[in-house]
Amino acid sequence: MPKIYEMSPHLADLIAAGEVVERPASVVKELTENSVDAGAGSITVEIKSGGMAEIRVTDDGCGIAAEDVETAFLRHATSKLRTERDLEAIGTLGFRGEALAAIASVSRIELLTRERGAAEGTRLKLEAGVKTDRAPAGVPEGTTVYVRDLFFNTPARQKFMKNDRAEGSAVTTAVVRLALSHPEISVRYIRDGKEEYHTPGDGNLQSAAYTTLGREFARGLLTAENTVDGIGVSGFVSTPAAARGNRAWQFFFLNGRFIKSKLLQAAVEQAYKNSLFTGRFPVCLLDVAMSPAAVDVNVHPTKLEVRFADERAVFDAVYWAVRGALDREEAPRELTISKSTLSVTRGVDAGDIPGNKLFAPSGRAAAAAPAGGFMKGRASGGGDFFKSVPAGEYRPSGDRPPSRPAGAREDPAAARATGPKTQAAPKPVTVTFRDVAAEPEQTGMDLPERPAAGPEPEAAPRGDGWRYVGEALDTYIIVERGESLILIDKHAAHERMLFDGLRSRKYENASQLLLTPVVCKLGEEAAGTVMENREFLEELGFELSDFGGGSIALRATPIDMDLSDPGGLLEEIADKLASGGRRDVEAMRDDVLHTVACKAAIKAGRRTDPGELTGLIEAVLTGRVRYCPHGRPVMAELTKNMLDRSFKRA
Repeated sequence: MPKIYEMSPHLADLIAAGEVVERPASVVKELTENSVDAGAGSITVEIKSGGMAEIRVTDDGCGIAAEDVETAFLRHATSKLRTERDLEAIGTLGFRGEALAAIASVSRIELLTRERGAAEGTRLKLEAGVKTDRAPAGVPEGTTVYVRDLFFNTPARQKFMKNDRAEGSAVTTAVVRLALSHPEISVRYIRDGKEEYHTPGDGNLQSAAYTTLGREFARGLLTAENTVDGIGVSGFVSTPAAARGNRAWQFFFLNGRFIKSKLLQAAVEQAYKNSLFTGRFPVCLLDVAMSPAAVDVNVHPTKLEVRFADERAVFDAVYWAVRGALDREEAPRELTISKSTLSVTRGVDAGDIPGNKLFAPSGRAAAAAPAGGFMKGRASGGGDFFKSVPAGEYRPSGDRPPSRPAGAREDPAAARATGPKTQAAPKPVTVTFRDVAAEPEQTGMDLPERPAAGPEPEAAPRGDGWRYVGEALDTYIIVERGESLILIDKHAAHERMLFDGLRSRKYENASQLLLTPVVCKLGEEAAGTVMENREFLEELGFELSDFGGGSIALRATPIDMDLSDPGGLLEEIADKLASGGRRDVEAMRDDVLHTVACKAAIKAGRRTDPGELTGLIEAVLTGRVRYCPHGRPVMAELTKNMLDRSFKRA
């Protein structure tokens, strides 16, 4: 057995740093968390060359006492824990006492700090964790930390860093999470000398979202609130129509800490059950407030993952907060009838309003007409006035559905009882009526002539030895061939045809130029991934340019690409490229083409004109298409003998 040696302190520090400092974004996260814990009202983050050359974080917090500045860079040094009992209820962001020591061991670091009320501050410099200079300094109250030449002494780590664009995008994401988790703090972000964001720090989450994620994003949000059993949920969710192509727009916070949680993700997506297309994901900004003693945040070195003492209670609180927001969006709207100035408002039974015979108390149209003759109505504003949407169902453990909040009714509309204390004003829906009796009478009693017969319906498609029968469930094509019935998955078969066509033209750069560029808001990390692979995507027929602010301008696309949702397609492509790692180019190309083909293929669940299916049927029956790009079969055969046996005829 090889001899066992004790590691040198420097080597141990480098290994420990690897757990905490993965990239420049990790440094920004740790330093800004310290600023939040210091009670800062404003934080400025500045980076150069993606953060590899320099990171500067400045805050106006409480500062560090002169006698503590060197202690702060020792391993396991912290001001936030004293005894093991403190671990039972952690209320601060940084508490492990490793961040500053880990960062200092792999960089050149300079600290400028002055405690509140102190006459002067302190400047401290370290290189690879070793002090090189210390002196008094005239600096403002608060703390500024410079981190330069990250990983200069660990070339093995440095060579795995991505380019400046990708690393800078990761830092931007970290800053956005900071701004959204603490809207009460003014966050300023400067990247290579250009100010990217500056949040107002007014405590309004929607203001922070508007500044960091954009106007369109902030405008399309629904308020979500719920409190049950000491667990408070607040924030915003998107309408089903505003769902995105990946989960990058889902932000979860626990007591002001950004976290990644499959439990919360499942609760949100379960609330949208039966409301989203496959492959679409809701957007959310949700903060969960609960007792620190009911959650363990010390289960991961970077503190991104947590463990809840009562997962069911947390799941239910989030589920009903989101469900309540969606139910209010789908609930009856205010109804104003302009002719008779009759107003029916949510919460008031239309049948209780004197003289109103248009709607019965049940909400359905009554047979009786208003006095004065027959009337015709036209509604503007859309929406089903009396639509009721039953809540979804999810069982993370056991067999019972999400428990209802205390006081909720057991009827199907109970979900609407679990919303925020103050509901948003309903959107007005105006209905105007035209009095037909008051219009000039038509003379004569001639009936309208019978319309001329139109062309005969087109015959069902036929081919060499086969006959089109119809479609089942708007998904499967039914074809009769000889003594068999053939069922074809139209989406899977069409997807394979498009994939093969795109793949055969991959070196021809076959693309279609758009009349006007389409600007797609993807988010910083997804946009960075797309631009990092720009040359590769241009080989496939895309033409892209960086539009700034996490947006991409799409100028040309592959010929067969569906343009109904280019942003969603680019988000899915970015996900595949980001998760693909360092695979060979052919595998990456096929993954991207799979996504393009899937988006452009005939959709299952939608009726298709039989004439459009002829080529598809021929491709499957001749054997040119056997499997979809993911390996699933596209055809199933039912022989006459199989059917006869089913009906006991054989």
